[in-house]
Amino acid sequence: MKELIETIVKPLVDFPEDVHVFVTEDDSRITYLLSVNKTDMGKVIGKQGRVAKAIRTVVYATGSSQQKKIFLEIGE
Repeated sequence: MKELIETIVKPLVDFPEDVHVFVTEDDSRITYLLSVNKTDMGKVIGKQGRVAKAIRTVVYATGSSQQKKIFLEIGE
């Protein structure tokens, strides 16, 4: 899943080397924290959050076969 997120996000940003995904796993949930360069935040979020919503949709659909709830957080 980490590779999927990086594959989606890296072509969108100006600084692909600054794209990092950190994974935190609990008993009932997996949280992916997407970290990008501060100047690329707007590109990842998109107008009215459309790009972020599309990324989350793909990630959630891919992870729906797992027994745990998946969350994607976007930060600097």
